[in-house]
Amino acid sequence: MLSRLPRAVAACVLAGLLWGCSQSPAPQSQFVLLDGSRQSTQDFHGKVTLVNFWATSCTTCVAEMPEIVATYEKFAPRGFETVAVAMQYDPPAYVVNFAETRRLPFKVALDNTGAVAKAWGEITLTPTTFLLDRQGKIVKRYVGQPDFGELHQLIDKLLAQQA
Repeated sequence: MLSRLPRAVAACVLAGLLWGCSQSPAPQSQFVLLDGSRQSTQDFHGKVTLVNFWATSCTTCVAEMPEIVATYEKFAPRGFETVAVAMQYDPPAYVVNFAETRRLPFKVALDNTGAVAKAWGEITLTPTTFLLDRQGKIVKRYVGQPDFGELHQLIDKLLAQQA
């Protein structure tokens, strides 16, 4: 499986299985947001960014979402961004309803074709979350719910660094 992935993503996946990622560039991706607008990975350069792959049918994803909201609200004023990428199999109406009823304050994207999940390492397990530094490099990859205390310390450290 790793041989079919872009080299940087394969290295990150392999490293992530062992100890997290170590400064691999994030794959170039186009995110289609719920309002129909598009953003790319490049648009997040200059910001510390959390990219969360999730689904409305994933109980862990739903359970961790209030923590992701709290994380975003805590760090957004300092240049922190979040994009929650709904998996291909998640019905768009469910995603819209979830985002609206829970008033998600960050960007929510639909991955209707599965291209984004594929580009980020053939993501199949949710939640899978990546933390990017201001240069767009993957600093950490979490499969399952992150330790939010540890995540907050890492975000704080990354935000303290200059772009």
